Amino acid sequence: MNTGTQLFRCAVPVCAVLLMATAAGAQSTTERKAREAKAETAQEAREAKQEARDATRKTGNAITDSWITMKVHSQFIPEDALEDSDIDVDTKAGVVTLNGTVVTAAGRSRAVAIAKATDGVKSVSDRLRVAPATGDHDTREAAGKAGAAAREGAREAKEAGRGAGNAVTDGWLTSKIYAQYIDEDALDDSDIDVDTNRGVVTLTGTAKTRAGVARAEAIAKATEGVKSVANRIKVGPEK
Repeated sequence: MNTGTQLFRCAVPVCAVLLMATAAGAQSTTERKAREAKAETAQEAREAKQEARDATRKTGNAITDSWITMKVHSQFIPEDALEDSDIDVDTKAGVVTLNGTVVTAAGRSRAVAIAKATDGVKSVSDRLRVAPATGDHDTREAAGKAGAAAREGAREAKEAGRGAGNAVTDGWLTSKIYAQYIDEDALDDSDIDVDTNRGVVTLTGTAKTRAGVARAEAIAKATEGVKSVANRIKVGPEK
């Protein structure tokens, strides 16, 4: 047999294997690129949805009174000037009314400034009163006499008291719950009202899904200082 013919016969299956491997590699690459493209498209869609939501909120077209109330409350939580405050936020047609008490005039000014700067707020009615916080007068007085070290000790004592539910105001609880709602995907487009009376939280309004209703209740129950939760949220259409 001709040596060239033998080499040709041997080369045929080798070429076939190489062709199959090349085809498989090409298919694998195509599938990988397809998955990557799909993932990128999904990510872009999520980002576009978030950007559209933010843009719409900024124009004031999709901002509900409930969202404004939630946003204002959530901004109160980290404010040192509003420690020991007991503020109720009510919003109607973009007009925010602040009721309750703050410890200092500076705290009152800060609360009003925060509300006024919140997207969608048309005006703010300030009905806040300056009054000393209750329940920790002796601690604050001792802190004032002892200077910075004692003030630090008073802060630690207050935080410990909050953990035990002894120094938490109803206004602080309401703000804390709203602050946790603001970033919950399950509560997007919800319209929930949080009312707190002596540590008992009542939830009313609507959420888009049953999962959202359950999540809102779970967050409230897990908040330090909350004694019980009455969940009256209904599953309703997007607001």
